[in-house]
Amino acid sequence: MSTSESKVDAAPTVQSGITLATPGYARALRSFLAYLRVECGLAAATLEAYTRDIDDLVGDLLARGVSAVGEVTPAHLVEHVRFLSRDRKLDPTTIVRHVSSVRVFFRYLHANREIPENPARLLERPTKWRKLPNVISPAQMRKLVEAPNSDHGELWIRDRAILELMYASGLRASEVGSVRLNQWFPTIASLSVIGKGSKQRIVPVGGCAAQALERWLVHQRPGIVEGNEARADHRLFVSNRGKPLERVAIWMLVKKYALAAGLHDVHPHVLRHSFATDLLRGGCDLRTVQEFLGHSSVVTTQVYTHVDKSRLREVARKFHPRFD
Repeated sequence: MSTSESKVDAAPTVQSGITLATPGYARALRSFLAYLRVECGLAAATLEAYTRDIDDLVGDLLARGVSAVGEVTPAHLVEHVRFLSRDRKLDPTTIVRHVSSVRVFFRYLHANREIPENPARLLERPTKWRKLPNVISPAQMRKLVEAPNSDHGELWIRDRAILELMYASGLRASEVGSVRLNQWFPTIASLSVIGKGSKQRIVPVGGCAAQALERWLVHQRPGIVEGNEARADHRLFVSNRGKPLERVAIWMLVKKYALAAGLHDVHPHVLRHSFATDLLRGGCDLRTVQEFLGHSSVVTTQVYTHVDKSRLREVARKFHPRFD
């Protein structure tokens, strides 16, 4: 058993620490999380993100002497955002998400009359510059997906299947870890995936990925699971102990084989970005790519239109009667 996977199996669910331990904030957070879980139906990962954000906020507020949620003022929140940017030097994208969590938190408390005023009502989100997604070329991707071999231990068959599947279908790391056996349809080589916001989509799986997946399911997974599907939670991919493979393990797996392939700054989302980029480069329309990725809005998918400016010229030359 690898050290990394044993740590992953033992990793606890993220819990709020300082907020639930502070009387002036604990009741408000419990009420807020119950609302998100029961009425909004948010996924566990989303609840954990909200919890972390509120925990960070409360830690900063306590350091400033603000001991209860009813004492928070707009000035406190503005200074908190400055602290995130100036002192912690967080990425603008992270700050935008954090501010959104804070706004929702105080809006809920005010709507439920747990605080007399909403201190976050005028809190502005910092400008978020849209970064172009990091992608790798098809040749580099081939090196990555073919990197797993017998020199990397017995689970190289599983690892190859994961890499092939992520690139073939544009799956997020969390989606790879959560997909179950009954969501794989080998007859039509497709997966039923539950993405962000519990939205379901059907994604086709290419031939290379389908073959790698079947090799894992037929030749390796049964020997690891040993018929104990309850322990495996019927997941498509499991650790070497037969337990569900967590998202962090998939991140570590991608980083490991990227290093073996001589690639740098490669993480699971790079495979997803490269999947979308290669589809557009090959002539796929933006709406179809949106469906593949499970984006709620095509605006999110439009970031991939940077991929090949030369192709835009070729399309214009082909279809416009007076384009030279």
